[in-house]
Amino acid sequence: MAARIAVTHHYGVTSAVLIVDDNPRFRSRARRWLEADGYDVVAEAADGASALEAAARHRPNVVLLDIQLPDMNGLTVAQRLTSGSDAPAVVLTSTHDVGDFGDGVVRSGARGFLPKAELSSEALRAVLS
Repeated sequence: MAARIAVTHHYGVTSAVLIVDDNPRFRSRARRWLEADGYDVVAEAADGASALEAAARHRPNVVLLDIQLPDMNGLTVAQRLTSGSDAPAVVLTSTHDVGDFGDGVVRSGARGFLPKAELSSEALRAVLS
């Protein structure tokens, strides 16, 4: 298992992050923003199966997870990720409005939701605090 160095922000959130999105440009942009603010992006994944594998391998503290993935619904991935005793904080994201997903976001076990257009390290910290 690869070692990771986790950065702790003054908000008390350890910032080892897994970014899950099928759009490589969004993953790259999110990585740049988060790393510029001191987050440690430990892995990226393009689909639900890869996300579950990467989470098991890298054990991130935070998973930034797109709801619409090519192989499975991100809400299902969130439920699987948050079902364990040492579950990461999952923050869902989408280009769609949170209202488009009904109560699925709440039932998923995710910590919260961020529209992709509003993603920033400050917004992520606000959801996690």
